Amino acid sequence: MNIYVYIGLAVVFLIVCFFAWKLKPIRMNKVYFYESWKNLQKLLIDKKTWAKSVIAADKLLDEALKKRHFKGKSMGERMVSAQRYIRDNDGVWFAHKLSNKLDDSPKTRLNKTDTKEALTAVKKALQDLGALPSDKQK
Repeated sequence: MNIYVYIGLAVVFLIVCFFAWKLKPIRMNKVYFYESWKNLQKLLIDKKTWAKSVIAADKLLDEALKKRHFKGKSMGERMVSAQRYIRDNDGVWFAHKLSNKLDDSPKTRLNKTDTKEALTAVKKALQDLGALPSDKQK
């Protein structure tokens, strides 16, 4: 056989190995994310701690994005990298912006609708990333 055939086969083999390694599933500690989610839901009992729950959900989503190795220096950049994996991008961006607003001005008043919308979007995103089991899996 010709040496170019061997070189070609080696290149094809390396490309296949690279994609097989790149596409392997990333293990998420679902117990950690589930427990964290349950803890932030406890903050919903009192209206005074709703803001903390939104901020905690945003941080939990950022942890999941980092664990899944989405590129970006900021959470916003990681969210852009992950947008094709997340079903409700608009909802996640709403939650992230709301969290930033609450972080910057703690006196911001939250209503029930915004809180529910933000937390629902983050929960779906965590499910999409494999950090939380989907509602069907429970």
